[in-house]
Amino acid sequence: MAFNKTATVQGAAVTYAIAPSAKKYTLRDNGFTETTSGNFQLVRPLEATPQSKEGFKLKITVAKDLQQLKMSITTANGLKTVNIFKDEKHQLLQEKFYFLLDGMVDRGLFVKEEN
Repeated sequence: MAFNKTATVQGAAVTYAIAPSAKKYTLRDNGFTETTSGNFQLVRPLEATPQSKEGFKLKITVAKDLQQLKMSITTANGLKTVNIFKDEKHQLLQEKFYFLLDGMVDRGLFVKEEN
């Protein structure tokens, strides 16, 4: 998956872009870790219990220049992309996804763009 100016996960009605006010330290303060290539990555479980090794994970990667990003929701092992928005039984996961991203918007990391 390539980096883009805006990104969203499969099936979501909202896209996100990096806020002009975002800084490297802001990413680190919000749980992002720097990869060996200099990018910043966040991996968060979307399950009700964070200790669970099952379920889906939200992966967000921000390019080292803080201009582009990519995001996806994957299986627990991170190998397959999943669309949690096509099935009503994933309503709790959808709410948690939007809650996590809204928190990042409030902290000045991302800006929200409705599709």
